[in-house]
Amino acid sequence: MPITRPDLAFDPRPSMQWVLLACVPGALVLSWQFGWGTVLQLLLGVATALTCEAWVRRRTGSLSPTLADVALLGDGSALVSAVLLALALPPYAPWWLSVSAAAFAHLVGKTLFGGFGKNPFNPAMLGYAFALLAFPVQMSQWPTPGSGQGLMAGLQQVFAGQPAIDGWSQATVLDSLKHNDRLTVDELFARNPAFAHWSAGWVNLAFLLGGLLLLKQKVIRWHTPVGVLGALVVASLLCWNGSGSDSNGSPFFHLFSGATMLGAFFIATEPVSGPGSDRARLLFGIGVGLWLYAIRTWGGYADGVAFAVLGMNLLVPLLERHAARRLEKMAHE
Repeated sequence: MPITRPDLAFDPRPSMQWVLLACVPGALVLSWQFGWGTVLQLLLGVATALTCEAWVRRRTGSLSPTLADVALLGDGSALVSAVLLALALPPYAPWWLSVSAAAFAHLVGKTLFGGFGKNPFNPAMLGYAFALLAFPVQMSQWPTPGSGQGLMAGLQQVFAGQPAIDGWSQATVLDSLKHNDRLTVDELFARNPAFAHWSAGWVNLAFLLGGLLLLKQKVIRWHTPVGVLGALVVASLLCWNGSGSDSNGSPFFHLFSGATMLGAFFIATEPVSGPGSDRARLLFGIGVGLWLYAIRTWGGYADGVAFAVLGMNLLVPLLERHAARRLEKMAHE
């Protein structure tokens, strides 16, 4: 997400376009692992968000007729939020879940607070949290890596509610480790298809590649991603209790499982709901990383990117005041 503060005059569309481009490697790997479901989720999310954005802009009389504004609907934030939300949802979630989550993200997460530049919470993560709390069963239905559906089968499952093939849906790697009480980590890797395919690792590598592109293009700054990943590594290293049946997972495991890289480079760096100063960004990232590890290890959800980010969104004013006092103190020294 772009680093420029929304209270300054700037054109966010180039940054939004870079974010969309950086999402491509992750989207391709997800499609490779899970089939057409990822593409269908992207189409549903984007169509819903753009429909909501067009409706809001027509109601307010601010819809521009230019080609660029029709494609991105102005600043492009609706499109980016929709893509990030779609990439976080289960690939074969029913269409009504995807539509309701995307509509909630846009209408409640952004429009309710006055539009782009005014939302105190990350819109994509608000939509994800809404779906997780409202439809917990459907949000837990992740396919076994490598068992993705073809286009027609995917359409039937997403739009017609066709039941999944027996043994097709399973717990994620994080969920398997959280609820494991008898197998060592090595035995989990040997017996669980999710561990054997290491699908989450490839997905995280792809989003890491996209995140490095955003850093290279100076679309984001390093402070938040380094804070998230650094805190996650330190916490998991300090709490790592080996590879027995009670293991909490190694630092490497936590870095390349779940939505770690997507959260660190694409979600936690959202400019409007996040801090504006570098020091506050670093503290924000550290808080997200610590909260993420705590939810994964002791919380009620296998992954906690959404709740970690939303929780730290609440603390942004406090972080900004702390950073401002720190700068003022340094100026007087």
